[in-house]
Amino acid sequence: MLVGHIGQAHRWAAEIARTGEAAAVPDPHTADPGEVDHWRDWLIEGAAELVTAVRAEAPVWTFLGPRPASFWLRRMLHDAVVHHLDIGRTVGTVVEVDPVLAADGISEVLELLTAPGAEAVKPALAELRGSGQTIAVQATDCATGWRISLTPKGIRLDDSGAPADATVTGSAQELLTVFTGRSAVDSVVVRGDRALVEHWLAHTAL
Repeated sequence: MLVGHIGQAHRWAAEIARTGEAAAVPDPHTADPGEVDHWRDWLIEGAAELVTAVRAEAPVWTFLGPRPASFWLRRMLHDAVVHHLDIGRTVGTVVEVDPVLAADGISEVLELLTAPGAEAVKPALAELRGSGQTIAVQATDCATGWRISLTPKGIRLDDSGAPADATVTGSAQELLTVFTGRSAVDSVVVRGDRALVEHWLAHTAL
């Protein structure tokens, strides 16, 4: 079903990029990638269709309001990366993600969670309104970090580097798997308010 989901999602995003309009979310159970020997070609065809569709940068529908068509290329890229990690874990194969790509995956997740209107899409985010608590996240294998603030009006994101109530460090790939709910928080290093980090992860699971 994962092959069907990925190939179908690429074609769904391509349709949105072409038309600019919302399209019904497809049911992966209805996908037909054909025989196993054809799966590779079917996935490549879907990805190529998406790349072609997003060459125009006119605003298109997204679940967070109008965005450039490239929104869907980035979203589907990181969706595929995470599912690649899922497959590797399932079959016992080590999958290595480039640190810069993994870091952008974290950025994309955090940008989605902190975007205006995100609470309407994911109501659990309302539980993350706070009084200024902060979480710093730092990748150890690339010069990328993030700082999350829980404010009365919702969660905010910046890269100020200021001190935080909790600090989470690990490789970009380790952080990506934790912040997408694929790995437990024990797989990274948490300093400071661990309960705050666990609270964040409990309400942001994808």
